[in-house]
Amino acid sequence: MNRRVFLKNTLGSLLAFIGISGGTYYYSRNIEPSLLKISEETISSPRINTAFNNFKIIQFSDTHIGFHYSLEQLQELANKINLQNPDIIVFTGDLVDEPNHYNWDSRLTTILQSMKANHGKYWIYGNHDHGGYGTDIVHDVMEKSHFHLLQNNHVSVEQGGSTIVIAGVDDVMLGKPDLDATLQHTDPNLFTILLAHEPDFVEKTFSYPIDVQLSGHSHGGQVRFPFIGDLYTPAYAEKYVQGKYILNDEKLSLYVNSGIGTTRLPYRFLCKPELHVYTLKSQMS
Repeated sequence: MNRRVFLKNTLGSLLAFIGISGGTYYYSRNIEPSLLKISEETISSPRINTAFNNFKIIQFSDTHIGFHYSLEQLQELANKINLQNPDIIVFTGDLVDEPNHYNWDSRLTTILQSMKANHGKYWIYGNHDHGGYGTDIVHDVMEKSHFHLLQNNHVSVEQGGSTIVIAGVDDVMLGKPDLDATLQHTDPNLFTILLAHEPDFVEKTFSYPIDVQLSGHSHGGQVRFPFIGDLYTPAYAEKYVQGKYILNDEKLSLYVNSGIGTTRLPYRFLCKPELHVYTLKSQMS
């Protein structure tokens, strides 16, 4: 641990202790985790055909149902998603916190089914989906909920005679991500969005004809403080933690969603749960 990291961790721990030992504890435990932030982003590119102008994609991630996030809260989220009238919904992993300990309820499938999108619903595995012997269970629930799995593969989405590509890789930590297989038989000239649970995977994405990567996993740090930022993020979410990054000579945009639920500790501070709404815009003349 270098000096900078040591000082950050020490100061962060001190601030966390002071804050949580006061009124901040109640806020971070009982209030902020329910304050959903809707982040609206415009994605523009000359590779987007005018047929996709105002095409709306909604991303939600890291619900971690069962760890202080209930089915009633998920139903509220579904209602808010449907109010956006999305063309596509993408879920970027970690549905349930501990699949092998979760009391699976048919209401979960019903709620996920209720989410509506004009051009389909897609999802990828997160590390918690593969963990705890949950791979097959989560797959079954998502399939019954009409979410299409992207596990080292892609789909072509067509509108007005034009096409964009939505691709997804397997989880980095517990799966076997393979970008070559994912993009096999795709047209490199088409606008391409990649779903990858872990944001730091973007450093492999650089070498491929991908325009946008959508990720989760980091929870934005969950607990953040002014001047020092996040106190902790998991492996493969250490460099790219929250928000938008422009990379690879502006050829690639990475968006890191702060997630819906919590994990490890049931707190959020200066890091509200987040729903992303992306609107595509053409730069074609």
